[in-house]
Amino acid sequence: MVRLYTESLHIGYDHRLIVQDLTIHIPDLSITAIIGPNGCGKSTLLKAMTRIISHQSGAVVLDGASISKDKTKDLAKKMAILPQTPENPPGLTVGELVAYGRFPYQKGFGRLTKKDIEVIDWALEETGISEFKYHSVDALSGGQRQRVWIAMALAQETEIIFLDEPTTYLDLAHQLEVLELLQRLNQTQQRTVIMVLHDLNQAARFADYIIALKDGRVVKSGTSEEVIEHDVLKKVFHIDAEIGQDPRTKKPMCVTYNLIKGEKEHDQKVNTTTIAARSYS
Repeated sequence: MVRLYTESLHIGYDHRLIVQDLTIHIPDLSITAIIGPNGCGKSTLLKAMTRIISHQSGAVVLDGASISKDKTKDLAKKMAILPQTPENPPGLTVGELVAYGRFPYQKGFGRLTKKDIEVIDWALEETGISEFKYHSVDALSGGQRQRVWIAMALAQETEIIFLDEPTTYLDLAHQLEVLELLQRLNQTQQRTVIMVLHDLNQAARFADYIIALKDGRVVKSGTSEEVIEHDVLKKVFHIDAEIGQDPRTKKPMCVTYNLIKGEKEHDQKVNTTTIAARSYS
C-alpha cells in the first residue's frame, strides 16, 4: 500500500535544479532508507516532501491529495521531521522540548491540556528518557539528545516520521540504539519511517525499502537485496564493492570496496554539464 509519493518533482535552489522529474513511492508502515553520494539531493528531497522548502513543479501526494493544499498545522498532524542538525533554544528541559511536538494541537494561549501531558509522558517512556524529563537538554549526551528529538516527533502523533541522517555524530553504540528504536516504533507503533542514511550496511539491515539517488534521480529502488549490490553501488558511488551476507541478519552487507578511479572524475564533468543544462532563469 502506498499513501505517500512524489510525482514528477522538480526542486532547485538559486536557479539550479537539484532534483528533476522525480517520482518515488514510499511503502506504508515500512522503513525506507534514502542513500546516495553527497549533494545528490537526499536532504533536499526530504525538505520538499515535508514542505520545509517549496518545489518548482510536480507534486508530493499524501492520501490522494497534494500536501501543498494543507494548512501548516494540519500537515504537522500527518508528518513529523527530524532535521540533520536540530537546534533547541538553550536552557530547555527535556520535557519542555518534547512538548513542542504538541504545537499542532494547541489553541488559544497554547497551554498544555491533560491529553498533551499524557502524550508527552508516553513519548518519553517510548524513547526511554522519562528519567531525564526535568534535565536540561544541553546536559545530555548526543545519543540521549537524539532520543529527545525523536520523542518530540512522537509527541506530534503523526503516522509518518522523516529523519535526515539520524545517526550523524553518534558513536556505534548510540547509532544502533537510535536505529533499533526507530525499528521498534515502526513495528509496535505502526509508524512509517523515511530516513536518509550514509552507512550502507545500516540501510541494508534496518530498511524494508531502499531508494538510491544520484544527481537527483533514482538509480534503483527496492529491497536491500535489490539495491545493495555490486552494479548499483558502482553506478551510484563509483566503488568496486564486495557484497556478502550479514551472518546475523542474513541481509546483504558491503564487506569491502575500492574507489574506481577515473570514472568519478569523468562523472563529475558530465554532472557539471548536466547541471548547466538544468539551470533555468
